Amino acid sequence: METKQLIGARIRELRKNRHFTQEQLAEKMGINPKYLSGIERGKENPTLDTFIKVAETLGVNIGELFYQLEVENPKKRLQAILTLIEQAPTEQQRSALKVLSALFH
Repeated sequence: METKQLIGARIRELRKNRHFTQEQLAEKMGINPKYLSGIERGKENPTLDTFIKVAETLGVNIGELFYQLEVENPKKRLQAILTLIEQAPTEQQRSALKVLSALFH
């Protein structure tokens, strides 16, 4: 997923957590609902002012729009999984193996 799509997905998540429709949030922000839809799909290039308006309207710090965004990197993901498993106590490793086995069988 591209960075713009990740940001858009985060905005969608925050909007839904606050029980806003796209139309409601767009109206509160004073923008077109189609433009907001484009932002959420990663198709638009919003300005900093737009990000500020989104954050203020959702009642979050602007940093929340970008919280834990990471462009997908399969090698990093696998390394993170392996690190977690390596650092886990033996019983948690057994549980992790059971969960992973169930997912992939």
